[in-house]
Amino acid sequence: MNKSLQLLFRIGLLAGVFLFSTSLAAQTMIEGTRTWVSPDYTRIVFDISDQVDYHLFTLHKPERVVVDIKRANWSSTSARELESKGYVKDLRSAKKGDTLRLVLDADRKVKPKSFLLKPNSTYGHRLVVDLYPHQQGPTKAVKTAKTNKPGFRDVVIAIDAGHGGEDPGASGQKGTKEKHITLAVARRLADKINQQKGMKAVLVREGDYYMKLRQRMGKAREHRADLFVSLHADAFTNPNVKGSSVYILSERGASSEAAKWLANKENTADELMGGVELNDKDDLLKSVLLDLSQSATIEASADLAQNALRELKRVGKVHRRHVERAGFAVLKSPDIPSILIELAFISNPVEEKNLNSRNHQDKMAKAITSGLKRYLRKRPPDNTLFAAHKRTRPHTIERGDTLSGLAQRYQISSSKLKDMNDLKTDTLRIGQVLMIPSGS
Repeated sequence: MNKSLQLLFRIGLLAGVFLFSTSLAAQTMIEGTRTWVSPDYTRIVFDISDQVDYHLFTLHKPERVVVDIKRANWSSTSARELESKGYVKDLRSAKKGDTLRLVLDADRKVKPKSFLLKPNSTYGHRLVVDLYPHQQGPTKAVKTAKTNKPGFRDVVIAIDAGHGGEDPGASGQKGTKEKHITLAVARRLADKINQQKGMKAVLVREGDYYMKLRQRMGKAREHRADLFVSLHADAFTNPNVKGSSVYILSERGASSEAAKWLANKENTADELMGGVELNDKDDLLKSVLLDLSQSATIEASADLAQNALRELKRVGKVHRRHVERAGFAVLKSPDIPSILIELAFISNPVEEKNLNSRNHQDKMAKAITSGLKRYLRKRPPDNTLFAAHKRTRPHTIERGDTLSGLAQRYQISSSKLKDMNDLKTDTLRIGQVLMIPSGS
């Protein structure tokens, strides 16, 4: 082979290597898969090396969701493994030219939604596929405030465990994730609340899955919550910063939310002001009524936050000795007093350790419950046991007093009198003090 041919051969070889390496570099690599299950949908997340061009569609009999990703491939065999959870039974894949076809086998007919996420501090690029039931069956009755036999309903408290699923929140130096801490404390808080007479807890997030901020508000409203408590764990670049904080909605946040409610024609006053119809009112009157509702809610939120902060001071250091204000989306319900509690700084090594301690979690849950009870004694919702207790006067039991006799004297049912005073039997003792409705 003469020198010219050798040179041409080498140039051709280098060009081939270059084109081959360029082709590889142009491919997007799928580096892993994850499944998250929520009560409403199943989320499948594909970790990818870069943004992708993809097409999603469904096939039936059997039910499948297909994702065609152009110029993509698996980074490894382990990356193809997908845990069977929720609506997903299996994941299969095949190459069609330069396109990687992913097939999600579903256990029922589903309606998929998909989107791309940019990198954050925890994850890189991601392709997210959410699978919803294609046809929702009859709407399940939402369990709202239950009514006790004598006629008092429970105060319903919605507990929102911040973050979840693909959104881990802040992380501690030991790797503790905020989403796990908030859920652990939320469950303990729910247990403490449910042990109190006249109170009932509703967990907004019940497992490790993602929820949009407005979904959290919506779930509280579905359960007709009287109060909303959102739990978080703060973080800062300085690991020495520590302490709990309690937030309510800022005036700017309230104003922006009011504008959204007024702009949304589907919002009704039934949701906001106990049945006062807004649809037949002009814009000015709507705005005034909403402002009044929101002002009252923020005032109540401030009182609730102050009581929660007061009790948290007994557990440990607080970051600020006063209630703070911010425009957090989860605080924007115009009709539900809402607070956001930063339990501690997860970025502080000592507080990270405390947040992982069951004993400390229990203390925080107990403190928040005490703060809630303090608030409810001052501002009890109508038709609740707390409201009944606020309108009472004492009666000291004397010789000859009986439960049925007192009920007749004060024109109240025996069962209601027992419930107000937490009596297990009809037996009374001399010197015992019973609370009697002041109007009786």
